[in-house]
Amino acid sequence: MSAGTVSKKKALNSHTILLVVTIILFVVLYAGGCIAYGNKGFTHLQTFLNILITNAGLICVACGLTCVMLTAGIDISVGGLVAMDCMLLATGMRNGIGAIPMIILVLVIGVVFGAIQGYLIGYLEIQPFIVTMAGMFFTRGMTAVICTEQVSITEQMNKTFYDIANIKIKLPFGGYVNGKGMYMAPYVRVGVIIALVVLILIFLMLRYTRFGRSLYAVGGNAQSAAMMGLNVKLIKMKTYILSSFLCSIGGICFCLNTMSGSVQQALGFEMDAISSAVIGGTLLTGGVGNVIGSFFGVLINGTISSIVKTNGKLASSWPNILTAALLFLFIVIQSIAATLRTKKSK
Repeated sequence: MSAGTVSKKKALNSHTILLVVTIILFVVLYAGGCIAYGNKGFTHLQTFLNILITNAGLICVACGLTCVMLTAGIDISVGGLVAMDCMLLATGMRNGIGAIPMIILVLVIGVVFGAIQGYLIGYLEIQPFIVTMAGMFFTRGMTAVICTEQVSITEQMNKTFYDIANIKIKLPFGGYVNGKGMYMAPYVRVGVIIALVVLILIFLMLRYTRFGRSLYAVGGNAQSAAMMGLNVKLIKMKTYILSSFLCSIGGICFCLNTMSGSVQQALGFEMDAISSAVIGGTLLTGGVGNVIGSFFGVLINGTISSIVKTNGKLASSWPNILTAALLFLFIVIQSIAATLRTKKSK
């Protein structure tokens, strides 16, 4: 057996085992929901599509956070940025500003916000947790400064945004006939299409571009990456810009789903994104992970919430409890995998 074959097998074991476990867990969870609640419509394709519709914003945010975590960084400001984006969109359109200018403004703010955080982390070498915690407090505070009340986006306020949010993209398969004899075609919203496009683009970026490969290099060993000629500081800055930009896209998707802005929106969103990435196989220490795993991590969290809601008798706290248990499980698996890699390298 050649050395190249051995190295490929090692890479396969270390980079894909957590992803495989995540996919299997999702299949088992969803199959369990179908078996337990098939009589309540859990087997309908629309139930799965509703998970995507509800979590479209989280998919975008998780993609950005995965990129940050690949460099051994962290970003806990994403929930506050999503809330601020939603409030900006809602209040701007209430004040008569068009949907397109407000969407552009939100995306520009995301880039600027990410550039500031990225500069502080990459060039000034301040701890990511401290910088992004300050960013979280800032965005939460600015959301309240913009408006302290909940602002709903109605058709009268902005017809363009309202129409986009209510578009149903129907699928030609997977429908069912309801109790009244009507055929119910499954559908997705615009936010789902945006989220899936983001997912595919970031996957391709990480797999086939120099910048994508450099994220793994920086996360694996920043000193070695610098010795290879990579500009580690610039890469980190670009990564936080990308994360905040994707977070703003996620904020737009989130607003398309909720059609409102509120100070209390997206509370704990950063924890949902981090847990999705970790459950999806992204190491907190950096260098290992991919957005496909994070996507399935989002689906697992969404499936747990859907099962609890379908049951109707379980407390709303159960999704958090089950997510905590899964996080503990995957962190233990990651620790075991890291230990085995260390022993093999010796």
